[in-house]
Amino acid sequence: MSRIGRTPVEVPQGVTVTVTGKTVVIKGSKGELTVAIPTGIAVAVADQIVTVTRKNEEKHTKSVHGLVRSLINNSIIGVTEGYKKTLKLVGTGYRVKAQGKSIQLSVGYSHPVDVTPLEGVELKVEGQDTIQISGFDKQKVGQVAAEIRKVRPPEPYKGKGIRYEDEVVRRKQGKTAA
Repeated sequence: MSRIGRTPVEVPQGVTVTVTGKTVVIKGSKGELTVAIPTGIAVAVADQIVTVTRKNEEKHTKSVHGLVRSLINNSIIGVTEGYKKTLKLVGTGYRVKAQGKSIQLSVGYSHPVDVTPLEGVELKVEGQDTIQISGFDKQKVGQVAAEIRKVRPPEPYKGKGIRYEDEVVRRKQGKTAA
């Protein structure tokens, strides 16, 4: 049996978990999230503890057992604490500017790049080179961070680009003069 899948999920105070048909609805102080339950997986809520079990031993069911448990756990964490990612702009003249809910990036192109976040995700600019991405849905926060990073990924020779705060960019030597 899956080690992750068989671990029970504790539901903190102020969070309600409801199982209806093929979905699990998690409501908390920050918002409401739903997790789809695939066939072959059963979810039960009793005494503020969520347990995820398999109905059969098919390969597909085994593969999604731990996934469903992790999605439910991430949703519970999201509606109570939320998720946050930080991006840094590294490079001469690389700047970010807040414009309402969206941001404007100046990262070496001949034009500024506008980025609008998904619903439920908030962008905050700190200084001229730091972007804070926060929200209660882990998938959306990661998606917005990846889309912003894709505008100008870090390059290996000078290290310029948009990178995650804790990301380490491996540098290459480059050409040497003969």
